[in-house]
Amino acid sequence: MLDLFSMIAMLERPRLLVDAARRGVAGYDRKMHLGRIIGAVPRHGEAILMLLEIEGALDLGRRAGEGHYEPSRHVEVLIALLGEVRHLRDMRPALAAA
Repeated sequence: MLDLFSMIAMLERPRLLVDAARRGVAGYDRKMHLGRIIGAVPRHGEAILMLLEIEGALDLGRRAGEGHYEPSRHVEVLIALLGEVRHLRDMRPALAAA
């Protein structure tokens, strides 16, 4: 079974989407972003799994050329995903030391 970091590393998305998300992650606010996207603020790992599911559905819509696909929504979800991964990665050394 893949860990969360491996799952994220396997994502292949257009450079424009990823670059936009990377620029936006500096302003990531868990409460605000997760509240708007998920409707709750779960633990980091759970949030990542939920965001991966949402992002996967958005990417399917993008690839299919669906008329209701919103690139801004996709970037918002990618920002949250990158933000959550960053928080989880930053917590890893503290968890290993405990």
